Amino acid sequence: MKASQFFISTLKEAPADAEVASHRLMLRAGFIKRLSAGIYTYMPMGLRVIRKVEAIVREEMNAAGAIELLMPVVQPAELWQESGRFAKYGPELMRVKDRHDRDFVIQPTSEEVITDIARQELRSYRALPRNFYHIQTKFRDERRPRFGVMRGREFTMKDAYSFDRDLDAARLSYDRMYEAYGRIFTRMGLIYRAVAADNGTIGGIRSHEFQVIAATGEDALVYAPDSDYAANIELAEAVAPAAPRAVPALALQKTPTPGKSTCDDVAELLGLSLEQTVKSLVLATEEKGEDGSAGKVTIWLLLVRGDHSLNEVKTGKLPGLRDGWRFATGAEIQSAFGSEPGYLGPIVVAPGGDAEIRIVADRTVAAMSDFVCGANEAGYHFTGVNWGRDLPEPELVADIRNVVEGDLSPDGKGRLAIQRGIEVGHVFLLGDYYSRSMKATFLDEKGQPQLLQMGCYGIGITRIAGAAVEQNHDERGMIWPAAIAPFAAVVCPIGYDRSPAVREAADALHAQLLDAGIDAILDDRGERPGAMFADWELIGVPHRVVLSDRGLKAGEVEYQGRRDAEASGLPLAEALSFVKAKLAA
Repeated sequence: MKASQFFISTLKEAPADAEVASHRLMLRAGFIKRLSAGIYTYMPMGLRVIRKVEAIVREEMNAAGAIELLMPVVQPAELWQESGRFAKYGPELMRVKDRHDRDFVIQPTSEEVITDIARQELRSYRALPRNFYHIQTKFRDERRPRFGVMRGREFTMKDAYSFDRDLDAARLSYDRMYEAYGRIFTRMGLIYRAVAADNGTIGGIRSHEFQVIAATGEDALVYAPDSDYAANIELAEAVAPAAPRAVPALALQKTPTPGKSTCDDVAELLGLSLEQTVKSLVLATEEKGEDGSAGKVTIWLLLVRGDHSLNEVKTGKLPGLRDGWRFATGAEIQSAFGSEPGYLGPIVVAPGGDAEIRIVADRTVAAMSDFVCGANEAGYHFTGVNWGRDLPEPELVADIRNVVEGDLSPDGKGRLAIQRGIEVGHVFLLGDYYSRSMKATFLDEKGQPQLLQMGCYGIGITRIAGAAVEQNHDERGMIWPAAIAPFAAVVCPIGYDRSPAVREAADALHAQLLDAGIDAILDDRGERPGAMFADWELIGVPHRVVLSDRGLKAGEVEYQGRRDAEASGLPLAEALSFVKAKLAA
């Protein structure tokens, strides 16, 4: 490929609304063009990256025994109504109507469609196991699309779906995909970590995320350096304190704390450690009447140590909260506790209103003594609070907080560390989550119907491009891993339009690289060296060979890897073998 035959469109500055490095650099380098909020055109340079990502994914999926098909972007709502997700999915699901007023969705994922295929085609145990996959455009109507291709509304995704006769077989399919994902991200040259994760809206009984390690990642990854334990912070267990609760040493006292409504402010006022305080968070659940009208409201007071934060995913799995919850309104809080937020606590002297109040203490809080909490009166907190003496033992003790760096590892091997990551892949063991609701069965050896056991496996194709840049860039631009770079090598001739010797040598080297199977581009645009080099550093091609009249007279070219601080000279005759060796390494 010659640059004059391709399309290169670089900018000196990124648009002001570009928020993260991958967004800025992909716009500047002409990889993407914004069409609308969260919707981008992939320009020729960016599309080359996407196609290389797809090729690696396709090769490894095929090698793992998955079979490619292609499911539609637009899906009938009836299937989503069967699974129950048409109502549950939320506003991210774009719902549309056709001219006949029939409901459709622009699919964010394809569990319903593939389950419909399976119940029609996989009727016998002889047809199992089976794994189908496709690479297709997806759409999620993000409320706040941001970070370029990292959280866009339209994106490309590979999703695969396995079907097995029982859970043991389904686990084998899950493990096969887990291993394939490891090979995929390793081949792409990405530093990643696989972590146990919550199943979320997909459903199911087991899942792992594959996270590209990057300081700008939205996800917090928890791991134990001394063991194999790793989990997304949403799932990571905060173990209960090992030491028994200390014996009370202070008397209960109602202490004035005027204008101090946060744990930080109260701790500072009283000269105490933040770890001695307890924060109160108030949730509400509602029972619905048979006609759908609002029914009984239950108020939930959740207690977390002052320096900890509530984990909403764990909270949503508690008995009584699994069917949905919301944060209580100011009016509900005032009615239940007789106080404004900021001064709430578990010592409810005279509960008001008709709502039932239920108290949930985090494991750490349940082990505390002589702690500080709100007195349910504006401007006051209780100090010296102790369970069993000043208030009943907590009704429910549960792990409801986010872990923090230095917590004990749940596997008992050392302490936890936390790093940031960008989710680029997710594998789920679904079991019969969809097959049961959609009645997807097969006949076993005895001719008896059995529910298909499913797994689903997603990779964000376009998100990988953004994650790779977040992990690999510097002040000059992107630094692509060779396997997914738009071009593996660039030949940069100085004076290509003026020197026949340079032109001849550059053309010859370019041809040799192509013949050797190296995806190389020749910059024949006649640009000044500074502008030419700046373009390719911005674009992030991993290997660059420079030819000039002066170098050719000495029989040399200059080589510089994208991560190298300086160029080095080497004989022209060795340029091909040198680049091949670099790529092989």
